[in-house]
Amino acid sequence: MDEQMMREALELAREAAAEGEVPVGCVITLAGRIVGRGRNRRELGKSALAHAELEAIAEACKTLGGWRLWQCTLYVTLEPCPMCAGAIINARIPRVVYGARDAKAGSCGSIVDLFSLPYNHKPQVEQGLLETECSAVLSQFFQDLRERRRQKSSPNPETQSAARLDAGEIQC
Repeated sequence: MDEQMMREALELAREAAAEGEVPVGCVITLAGRIVGRGRNRRELGKSALAHAELEAIAEACKTLGGWRLWQCTLYVTLEPCPMCAGAIINARIPRVVYGARDAKAGSCGSIVDLFSLPYNHKPQVEQGLLETECSAVLSQFFQDLRERRRQKSSPNPETQSAARLDAGEIQC
């Protein structure tokens, strides 16, 4: 069941990547049924709050008709950041399963473990489910992004010649 749900989250991550977003996907389940889905939409939504986990939590709350998700499991392709870890605590989600560790913002053990602090709720965390696939989606996205930026910044000789010809700089 866990692997199937993480694959659902991976599909959402791939959808995010196709839209130019950092590929993070998230699903929330209750008794094996998906009740919330989310993917990163920060660029599209022009919002720092448009993280996959927050979108999935919002949808799960709406689906279930309340803010306490105390019987749910959250599956996410990348270790939650501090904001998302806080939302998980506040939503009372008891179990979090993530794929890839986040060395830059991970708040479930990589940089800090917010769930180990004396909050009123402490989710159980399982890390590394389909880690290779989750990491590969992220790595490929950033590799492609670097390549696009490199192509954009490096001049194309044909384009430069055409621009100089248009400007009358090239003499025959």
